Amino acid sequence: MMKNGGGSIINVASVNGINPGHFQGIYSITKAAVISMTKAFAVECAEAGIRCNALLPGLTDTKFASVLVNTPAILSRALARIPMRRVGQPSEMAGLVLYLASAASSYTTGAIINVDGGFLSA
Repeated sequence: MMKNGGGSIINVASVNGINPGHFQGIYSITKAAVISMTKAFAVECAEAGIRCNALLPGLTDTKFASVLVNTPAILSRALARIPMRRVGQPSEMAGLVLYLASAASSYTTGAIINVDGGFLSA
């Protein structure tokens, strides 16, 4: 990226990096590290024209989260904490990724953006 005059790094962390999940300690710690790395790289790479931002998905219907989404008791507890009362879809992350990868975000670096149905706002 430095040789090409810049670029965009988009890290995928999780809302758990801000608000650790119950029985998800190690996962939450690693996502907090991704958030910290994103902020550090944003500062360190800015002069080279490299932007670094992070997407923080909330509960999203993926293979990784399938046990949470497909277990009614767990899903019910999770939805009670999400103001939109639903699980996100991977396609709902795409718009933010497109923005961060495009020239439209040319003045955006170090941003930590949650796409979580309001989870972190509650």
